[in-house]
Amino acid sequence: MHSEPIVDGQGRRLGNLRLSLTSACNYACIYCVADGKRLQARNDSLSLDKLLLAVEYLKTVNPLGRLRITGGEPLISPLFDGFLGAVGRLGFEDVSLTSNGQLLSRKLPLLLEAGVKRINISLDTLDAEAFQRIARGGDLATVLDGIDQTLEAGLQVKINMVPLLGHNHDQILPLLEYCLARGVELRFIELMRMGHLARDDETFRRQFYGMAEILEVIGQHHPFSAVPSAPSATALRFNIPGRGHFGVIANASAPFCCSCNRVRLSSSGWLHGCLSSSQSHYLGDALELPRDLALSRIRELSRHALLDKQPTHFTGDLMIMKVIGG
Repeated sequence: MHSEPIVDGQGRRLGNLRLSLTSACNYACIYCVADGKRLQARNDSLSLDKLLLAVEYLKTVNPLGRLRITGGEPLISPLFDGFLGAVGRLGFEDVSLTSNGQLLSRKLPLLLEAGVKRINISLDTLDAEAFQRIARGGDLATVLDGIDQTLEAGLQVKINMVPLLGHNHDQILPLLEYCLARGVELRFIELMRMGHLARDDETFRRQFYGMAEILEVIGQHHPFSAVPSAPSATALRFNIPGRGHFGVIANASAPFCCSCNRVRLSSSGWLHGCLSSSQSHYLGDALELPRDLALSRIRELSRHALLDKQPTHFTGDLMIMKVIGG
């Protein structure tokens, strides 16, 4: 197997793996799906052993230090318990999770046993009625209880909010105060042109609420200043003196594509190098090969995934975000 690093023309290497354990979700968020129907699991998922082997091979040919488990909603995946039980032997420096929190209290003992230290929880509002309008599923009180239990257990929690004009932009300050009071970092994620929003420019523009507006609202109530972020970080971070931090993932206002080192693997074995590209690469066949041949093939597919990345900014794609992981 070749030993030279896999690097693109901008010096980017794949260092961060996001694994989607399922395409299914118990939400049907308005920014993910247009028709309100919850996404169902695909019937072509790899077996747990094959999925673990795919992750192992990807880590062998790329300097993958971080693993984030995503979905859909990963906690509803039948692979979740088994994967968490085996993830420790894969040798990642950091294993984290993104969830909507509905099943968090039930799965918390498993997360602790697996050594997961960080979790991002999607929460777009503290208003129960608005929660139902946006998520079209789940229960707000259950999420809030799960957050409290996770914090009490000592895990680091971040909250992800997608501000939408006319839906929850009035929740920016309430959610920020909620997070600051608990020592939790809130991250505002600008609406992305994914799935139906890549086709429906009118709806996208009507709902988009960008970093400039977010910072203006916060600045009317809190002084804040920018603080350094890691070179490959997606979020711009800000400090409110004496209170805490918040971040903005400004994929439209302040693109970070030029430093992106993320790659996504679906539960069905497809490798996605970029959310803004419809290209994907199937790893499943390589898993049937002898190890040396498999690693050579996955090295080739990793190079293709890296070349799929946008050079400067996100342009959008028709893929539904939940299918390939947040």
